[in-house]
Amino acid sequence: MRFLQTADWHLGRKLHGFDLQAEQEAAFVQIEKIALQENVDGIIIAGDIYDRSMPAEQTVDLANQMLQRLNLTDHLPLYAIAGNHDSASRLATGTPWFSSTNFYLHTQLAEAFEPIELETVQIFLLPYFEPFAAQQYFADDSLLHLDQAMAAVINKIKQQFDPTKKHLLVGHFFAAGSSQTASETRLTVGGLAPVPIDLLTDFDYVALGHLHNKDALQTNKIRYSGSPLKFSLSEVRQQKGVFLLDTETQQTKFYPIKPLHDLHDLQNEFAELTNPSFYQSQPRKDFFGITLTDQKPIPNVLARLREIYPKIVALQRTADYSELFEQSQSTKKITQQNPLQLLDDFYQQVANEQLSAAQIKWAQKALQNIREEAKS
Repeated sequence: MRFLQTADWHLGRKLHGFDLQAEQEAAFVQIEKIALQENVDGIIIAGDIYDRSMPAEQTVDLANQMLQRLNLTDHLPLYAIAGNHDSASRLATGTPWFSSTNFYLHTQLAEAFEPIELETVQIFLLPYFEPFAAQQYFADDSLLHLDQAMAAVINKIKQQFDPTKKHLLVGHFFAAGSSQTASETRLTVGGLAPVPIDLLTDFDYVALGHLHNKDALQTNKIRYSGSPLKFSLSEVRQQKGVFLLDTETQQTKFYPIKPLHDLHDLQNEFAELTNPSFYQSQPRKDFFGITLTDQKPIPNVLARLREIYPKIVALQRTADYSELFEQSQSTKKITQQNPLQLLDDFYQQVANEQLSAAQIKWAQKALQNIREEAKS
């Protein structure tokens, strides 16, 4: 059987204040197209459909439209789980009738022990859970950490194995390390503690969500699909897309997704960034993280750059302007100066202009409040 593997849609996510709905809709269209062209037997969504546990009404409508289109219009079976960003209770709304349309959405730990039986494959949908949920389910207070809880969970899942079928696990967690390596310091990634990889070796394939990089884990049997979009500057150089899984051959094929507006990083001097011969060659409708290499402050730099690059998500500088200020004040006895004068001097160093009357008034009020608090 052939499945499309995706995860971490994070519907409702913003990129440093910029709405990403258009980008998410464009990525969804490509996911749908790949699934239909490849005539897959179903789509796996390994958690984090939403970006937050209390999504906005508009975001819920968007998720419903996407899932209904895949399941009810395209007649594609869906195998989905709740991730750590999702609200299990919100996702679970309507699940009693989902199975009648081959939409399987598991949001509670107990559901992981009820495999979905296909002709040649058993699919185990293991939603994100906290160790406390395992303590309750197994009535075992010794399951204090996720690796301990996961060992109990996997052991129970394996008891449901049909030896005549392939066994596919869908999960949302951080897989790393070995259960044979004990550590007093428990590493976390994205807020989740690691699940030892050797706990997963009895599955024919493990489709994971949580890490946004498809190359986060280099193993043929256990894969992250990664997110369909770049959600931070740390993901600038990651290739986004989905996997196509063939359970008979256990082979996967990666299909890239072309972003509606990509995310880039630029590092250059202000003069070069604002030079038409440079910026006219840039995809200026895309998102940018910019690092200025100038050694002197530039007045109104963000506003001026946004006239050329409207979607600047971050602005950094290689120069430490605080050091420049300290050097310029090296012959002055700073501690003896008036705080407002110090502020004005610093502002002139950074912005190359004096404080306005309104700014001075605000600073005086703030200074007065600080003095009153110090007396009380």
